[in-house]
Amino acid sequence: MLLWYGIALVLTGSLSACVSQDLTILDLTHAFDEHTIYWPNNKHFHRETTAHGITEKGHWYASGTFSASEHGGTHMDAPNHFAASGISIDAIPIDQFMGLAIVIDIQPQSQKNPDYTLTISDITRWESTFGRIPPATLVLLRTGWGQYWPDKARYLGSNTPDDPATLHFPGFSGQAMRFLVHERQIRGVGIDTASIDHGQSRDFIAHQVLSEANHYALENIAALDQVPATGAMIYSLPIKIKDGTGGPVRILAMIPAH
Repeated sequence: MLLWYGIALVLTGSLSACVSQDLTILDLTHAFDEHTIYWPNNKHFHRETTAHGITEKGHWYASGTFSASEHGGTHMDAPNHFAASGISIDAIPIDQFMGLAIVIDIQPQSQKNPDYTLTISDITRWESTFGRIPPATLVLLRTGWGQYWPDKARYLGSNTPDDPATLHFPGFSGQAMRFLVHERQIRGVGIDTASIDHGQSRDFIAHQVLSEANHYALENIAALDQVPATGAMIYSLPIKIKDGTGGPVRILAMIPAH
């Protein structure tokens, strides 16, 4: 009840009251600027100032334009990104953007093997400690790669990060994604790397499985090391692009005191 009470306070604008009720609010979003990391050969973020100063009438006015690929920075992949029958980002039901999340930590494995992929054994090991993953849960994968942002070479695991064939970072295996989608009926997934598939993937099977089930993915999540294994409420609000395959997303985590 405390968690839902805190959410209600935020939605009504009483942020300070929410914090006083022992809720921590985290921003899990990297800012978009010239350093933002994008998938190789995708258009990077560009912002141009079009007005900035005092007008002829004496008041302040500032404005600008921006452009970028749908897939870069902290963003959401819509199901139509990897499934012809998948829905676009503007068609995802809004109730899917909020709900409880769990965090599976594979940092130890990833530090030993940058190409590591989540296994079913990793999932069942997590469940042996925290309990079975409930339906409609958002499953977040903590790899530790967030510590490298925005160092493009380290984050993408390559001295030639514009060549997708040379990338090295962890992700979900196809087997683990099928298990989460079909055996645990999850709502979506997220990760603190550039892709839910590991860097050396050529078939992007984790994307395919998730997209075919009409679920979304969150990529390049920030501050995932601050989110506990259970108990966080996540709000993921993407830009509403008509027929979009993805887009920038603002992700907030609300965490109750234990």
